[in-house]
Amino acid sequence: MSEQTPALRLENITKTFPGVKALDDVSFSVLPGEVHALMGENGAGKSTLMKVLGGLHQPDDGQIIVGEQPVRMASPLDAKSKGIVFIHQELSLADELTVAENIYLGELPRKRFGLVDWRRLYAQTNEILKRLNVSFDARALVGDLSIANQQMVEIARALTVDAKAVIFDEPTASLTDAEKVVLFDVISDLKSSGVGIIYISHRMEEIFKITDRISVLRDGAYRGTLETSKTNDEDITQLMIGRTLDLSRNLAHHDVGDVVLKVDNLSCGHLYENVSFEVRHGEVVGFYGLVGAGRTAIAETLFGLREPTAGRIYLDGQPTRIHSPADAIRRGISLVPEDRKAQGLVLGMNCRDNMTLPQVDDLKAGPFVAEGAEIAIFDQYRDRLDIRTPGWRQSVGNLSGGNQQKIVIGKWLSMHPNVLIVDEPTRGIDVGSKSEIHNLIRDLAGLGYAVIVISSEMPEVLHVSDRIVAMFSGKIMRTFTSEEVTEDNLIQAISGLSADKVA
Repeated sequence: MSEQTPALRLENITKTFPGVKALDDVSFSVLPGEVHALMGENGAGKSTLMKVLGGLHQPDDGQIIVGEQPVRMASPLDAKSKGIVFIHQELSLADELTVAENIYLGELPRKRFGLVDWRRLYAQTNEILKRLNVSFDARALVGDLSIANQQMVEIARALTVDAKAVIFDEPTASLTDAEKVVLFDVISDLKSSGVGIIYISHRMEEIFKITDRISVLRDGAYRGTLETSKTNDEDITQLMIGRTLDLSRNLAHHDVGDVVLKVDNLSCGHLYENVSFEVRHGEVVGFYGLVGAGRTAIAETLFGLREPTAGRIYLDGQPTRIHSPADAIRRGISLVPEDRKAQGLVLGMNCRDNMTLPQVDDLKAGPFVAEGAEIAIFDQYRDRLDIRTPGWRQSVGNLSGGNQQKIVIGKWLSMHPNVLIVDEPTRGIDVGSKSEIHNLIRDLAGLGYAVIVISSEMPEVLHVSDRIVAMFSGKIMRTFTSEEVTEDNLIQAISGLSADKVA
């Protein structure tokens, strides 16, 4: 493999922003027909390196070589014209356009006099969609598709050009297990045709399943490349963060208090039915299940985003009706949403304003917000949660994923909730920040918070939970304590194979 001419090389790339050296003499290459993982903590430089490759940033030093030809990437379209295709983690689609228009945006096939050749456009698009085995066609509006299907539209864009290298940035974050299989088949096809694949992911199981080599960045510098078959997750973690992590099962014992939240036979249309559970002070209750099992819909009901069709919610033993998020907040229920960027943060606002947004009215001195009180809250939770930012004026959109998640958590902790619901707490977050979030969740339980964690990652839910609620198709199949749960019986429960309830 090493004797081949790389499909793509980045040599000695350096990039500095005001006060920060984001990339420090980084060299990286991908071979034809290779799946090459690029790993590192959030803030390690992966995104900046890819933005240099994609023409969004110009390097201060170094060069990009495609095949044997040095090139300059002036823009994303220029990069695409040179055979470099990006599949972004953050969707870059136009909701009001069709699937076909999104896939061929800027390159629509034309007839005479510049008119769009719609027949050819739809035929070409449907041929690509057939390779992806999706359930929608070329004429579907992207805005009507699920997030997972929108991700498949992003992937379809890579199949429209003669690609030299395709960069996948966290491509499975919104995909079901079945859709992941299709994605991996597409990657295998691209690999077989000699395309170089750069695969950016924090999911170790995927890295070891589909990649050939793994390169690691840390603090903007290249730390090494390892052959996937000759390494393990401990070696990779050590390269990424310079230390080992505790990812063991949660078997810690601590005192739990009275029941804070009780849900009795709650239903919400076809989303879930007859759901009953309770959460106590000092306890983490994990919800685990396949995509569509109803976990997020339950969280949205508790936070007032959905109206239940049956059942009751009790807080501290009293029946409660929650009609809106404002109701939920007044009653001490907070939700850290699954999509922190779209639902949990205002990316253009600074860190302080994001953290104090729900309590602006309480921080007013006359008609104005008391800036000193806002800064005091931010400083308190920056220190408590170890949020790494130059200061409160920093735009939240410039923070790493882990620090963004801590801002959302800090926002709700500053409201002193009785129940904290955290939906997919570490989605899109590197292993180092993931460990910090896990420790934070356990620490919050130790301080007496009642915590609900919804996760699609089995190691995560095993690591943080005192009890685990397994869901399948809108129903609770079984509730496990941390002592009795095993990977096998948990998989059986979320697959609908076990309906026994454990007290």
